[in-house]
Amino acid sequence: MLKKEQFVQLAQQYMDTIFRLAFSYLKSRPDADDVTQTVLLRLYQSDKDFQSDCHLKHWLIRVTINECKKYWRSPWRRTEDLSDYINSLTFEGPRENDLLEAVLALDTKYRIIIYLYYYEGYTVEEIAELLKLPQGTVGTRLKRARERLRKNLSEEAST
Repeated sequence: MLKKEQFVQLAQQYMDTIFRLAFSYLKSRPDADDVTQTVLLRLYQSDKDFQSDCHLKHWLIRVTINECKKYWRSPWRRTEDLSDYINSLTFEGPRENDLLEAVLALDTKYRIIIYLYYYEGYTVEEIAELLKLPQGTVGTRLKRARERLRKNLSEEAST
């Protein structure tokens, strides 16, 4: 079990990553908060010996994805209007806002891969391992997600 000081440091370091992943999966801030708390509680209660920061981050992402999947199966699941959350964010330019809206409009299977690849910096191989998918499937989904984003953003620009 982690010491309190170690846990506080790790929670501060990874809380944002866990929340962003959960939010991109669930599209709901309260649900993402719940999942974040659950994942951090699992970390606190874990007696797992992590070999490195990379190993810990990998474990946290895997636990977050599993908790999100459990949340989707929950009968108490609720949804939130994303436009309220998006409007509360600040961006350097309108293009970033359009990109976020386009990413969030993707199906979950594409949105998660885009998030892990571009925002967390994982390789296709690492994403395949995290999601327990073949590398070819991850590569195909990444390609299709890019195509859909390109199409959606070009349609928005032309309107």
